Amino acid sequence: MARNPSLDSELTAAEAATLDRVHTVTRLLDEAVRIPGTDFRIGLDPLLSILPVAGDAVGAALSLYPIAEAYRLGTPKRTLAAMLGLVTIDAVVGSVPVLGSVFDAFWKANRWNYRLLERHLGG
Repeated sequence: MARNPSLDSELTAAEAATLDRVHTVTRLLDEAVRIPGTDFRIGLDPLLSILPVAGDAVGAALSLYPIAEAYRLGTPKRTLAAMLGLVTIDAVVGSVPVLGSVFDAFWKANRWNYRLLERHLGG
């Protein structure tokens, strides 16, 4: 997932720094590792979900960071609600043993939340 370079000229230094931090967390959670022989990427989120209960709780807590930053940047309540909904689906379905880990590999809630924040900042 690449950042949108055309957006950088429209952001304040603080907004750009926040977007960089959120981008880093998003990549770590959703796309940190490429599966060998494919273009498919997974992050820490599906790996954490292998650990029953605690892994899903840690993944969900880490997924709240982009939402907290979005709130701090004045993202509309409707967008924040959508972001929370994506993380809730991720946490609930991801907590199902075995199938939840597979779901987490494909459900990229953090990437979608990053895009929602990027859209908010870009106008």
